[in-house]
Amino acid sequence: MVSGADLDTSSWTPRVGPTRLSSRRSQSQSQSHSFSSSWFRSKRTKLLIPLFALLASFCFVNWFMLLRLQHQHDPVPKPPPLRSSSVSLSLQDKKSPKGNYARMLALAAHALAENKREPKDLWLEPFVPASAWRPCADQRNWEPNDGKNGYILVTANGGINQQRVAVCNAVVVARLLNSTLVIPKFMYSSVWRDVSQFSDIYQEEHFIDYLTPDIRIVREPPKELQSLDLEAIGSVVTDVDMEKEAKPSFYLKHILPIILKNQVVHFVGFGNRLAFDPIAFELQRLRCRCNFHALQFVPRIQETGALLLKRLRERSGLIGPLDHYLVGPFAESIKEKSGNNAKKPSKYLALHLRFEIDMVAHSLCEFGGGEEERKELEAYRDIHFPALSLLKRTTKLPSPSELRSEGLCPLTPEESILMLAALGFNRKTHIFVAGSNLYGGRSRLVALTSLYPKLVTKENLLSSAELEPFANYSSQLAALDFIGCTASDAFAMTDSGSQLSSLVSGYRIYYGGGRMATIRPNKRRLASIFVKNSTIEWRVFEQRVRKAVRQTKHVQSRPKARSVYRYPRCKECMCRTD
Repeated sequence: MVSGADLDTSSWTPRVGPTRLSSRRSQSQSQSHSFSSSWFRSKRTKLLIPLFALLASFCFVNWFMLLRLQHQHDPVPKPPPLRSSSVSLSLQDKKSPKGNYARMLALAAHALAENKREPKDLWLEPFVPASAWRPCADQRNWEPNDGKNGYILVTANGGINQQRVAVCNAVVVARLLNSTLVIPKFMYSSVWRDVSQFSDIYQEEHFIDYLTPDIRIVREPPKELQSLDLEAIGSVVTDVDMEKEAKPSFYLKHILPIILKNQVVHFVGFGNRLAFDPIAFELQRLRCRCNFHALQFVPRIQETGALLLKRLRERSGLIGPLDHYLVGPFAESIKEKSGNNAKKPSKYLALHLRFEIDMVAHSLCEFGGGEEERKELEAYRDIHFPALSLLKRTTKLPSPSELRSEGLCPLTPEESILMLAALGFNRKTHIFVAGSNLYGGRSRLVALTSLYPKLVTKENLLSSAELEPFANYSSQLAALDFIGCTASDAFAMTDSGSQLSSLVSGYRIYYGGGRMATIRPNKRRLASIFVKNSTIEWRVFEQRVRKAVRQTKHVQSRPKARSVYRYPRCKECMCRTD
């Protein structure tokens, strides 16, 4: 019996019966077929051997080039070891921070090796609608306030950015209550460990002079008030005593009587304790005037900030559109000693990685480190956030996976760099990383520098001698990050809840003239994409990330009750030209 698999059905025809001739022909054909098959197999073997060799060579070369791409570094200064946090970082030394993203990082490296052209709008804002707004918070329509009701003292908590918001809120409260503002004090924090005060960061004289048409400001309260026990007389008001984002009516009802009675009130903490709505037009404008005009960094910070910008732009001599607002007269030094400015201006992207240990611990999220990571972050919370630790132990809170799905976890360095690669920033992009004191130390920068070798921090660009005056002053170092981010050609935030990102974004809107591109990722959408990191193809990942970011890249007026520091496009802060 002959199976159908053994037949050449293309030449087969039915036979009536066997004959001697047919038998001989069949034998002859069989011999001929046997010879032909043997010859064909020999020929095919000879052809397949070089074909397989060529294919193997191609695979080896492709693998070798990908390996080189992931590990080679352009000749740029190597990042120095980052300052360690107060909690041991041994966990990151034991386990690669790439975690579950090793596959995606390899795909990103392959995509960047193709050196595709960047999308046309990558470095741009929607110019026409964005340029229709111009700054006008410097306009006034009232008489100066004499501050005769009493004195307002403020001791602001948090880091430099939270303190900046508290200062401007205090200015508004002083005007609202017709009181004299004493130059605010900054509270020492076990997290930030910085003893800097107002005059160490901001120009005190300019602050007083610029706001004189609005409120009365003094450096110290009268001596008779300095000797009072403010807590004993009921003049100390903490954050526990008032709700977050309290309305002006609260101050008029509860705080003004204290001032009229004791001639003084002392706000301790004052974190986000003034609402954005409802509030009178001129008071809201005063808020913007304080943030965008009255607060200027001291010359020492401006001078070093100008040096940072000069090196970020590779000494091209280019003065950016925001430089004068950020570094004042030192902006001119950026173009000094730069020859004939023949060098092509260098664009750079600023990336704010809000992945310091305080943010990681406070988020209550998990980042792939298992039980050891959980114990480490819990120990940090016990020391620095005891109220949060207690709440976590006594209350059922959303799980880490639920927090992540809601977009409430900070993007990791790996997720941030994958986002940039998916958006289309090419491998040669100059990237300035702010907030470089990352949880996990220098090892967390490995994924970033493997994809983008021209990645730097202020610690790379400034010498030890240039940074020495700011050593142990985290707020003053953060001011340098603020300058580097705000002046950048494009700015990518990784945590929309970050005060630095909010202030930088608002500053770029206010003074940028519609030309300062800002990337504002929707972390909830990104979370739904990153959760598929073990199976998703790069092309699909790229398309979904671009769509998620593109949906946030539009010009909008300030939403109701949202921060004017982040969304200054409102009639109180900016004016429309159309």
